[in-house]
Amino acid sequence: MTTGGSAEGTSELEVGGVPLRVRISGPADGVPVLLIHGIARSLEDWTEAQDLLAASGHRVISTDLPGFGFSRRGKERPGLPAFGRAMAALLEAAGVTRPAHVVGNSLGGGVAMTLAVDHPGTVVSLTLVNSIGFGSDQHVSLAPMAYAALAGLPGLEKTFRPKTSEAGIALMQANFFDPSFATPERLREAGRLAKQRDYQATFLGTAATLGAPIVGIRAGWRRALLARVRESGIPVLVIWGDADKILPPTHYEAARAELPDAQGHLFADTGHMPQIEKTAEFVDVVTEFIAKLEATR
Repeated sequence: MTTGGSAEGTSELEVGGVPLRVRISGPADGVPVLLIHGIARSLEDWTEAQDLLAASGHRVISTDLPGFGFSRRGKERPGLPAFGRAMAALLEAAGVTRPAHVVGNSLGGGVAMTLAVDHPGTVVSLTLVNSIGFGSDQHVSLAPMAYAALAGLPGLEKTFRPKTSEAGIALMQANFFDPSFATPERLREAGRLAKQRDYQATFLGTAATLGAPIVGIRAGWRRALLARVRESGIPVLVIWGDADKILPPTHYEAARAELPDAQGHLFADTGHMPQIEKTAEFVDVVTEFIAKLEATR
């Protein structure tokens, strides 16, 4: 089992006048793969998967979205369009000269789709991992606590103390089928992320553009974005965990219906982040998908 913790080999690239923390690994001439994390998360969610992808010959880039992780907030209002623009600029700053295979988890899936349709020619395939965009429901009992405690709202910021807080532990464990993946290292990392100076504004600003706790994720932007993805013809792989407590596996079925040409893989006994709980198997599925596409180019 992986334990988490800060990724080694990170650096900064200036994107839109703001430095973004990135980790780039693998051969310079390898097939480019961009990894995008979820809301309130960081590039550390990809550490082990990135290592395996790089070892198999891919040029792998992971990054903190502007305002999350340990990167400063961008100059634009946070949300899918701004994050998509930041990722397009990041690929350019990283010297990627050909379309990339983009892998996005949760919010990162929405960012990946936005990047693909708003910036034609930057993306050759999409891998959507427990992605937003396929339903309005979320874990009803957990969502309000997550929005309040994670955002550090006045009067509630002390609720989220990852070393000791029951709420913090519950929030972290909700990401996994196996609660032992909510390691002390990951809890400490979550605490550090929540103290980042731009975290609260970015979290609340992003959430406001997508939907709201209890009410759910709004349908308007989802329908429009998915229609554009279908029209683009970009190859898509949808990956899910069958025990996701954040975005339930009914969203996987919805994704297969909304994107009928997409390939799919449902991991058993897996939660919201298959790239952590089933790292080796996850990388095998993604690598096979990419290899088949590359063979036809």
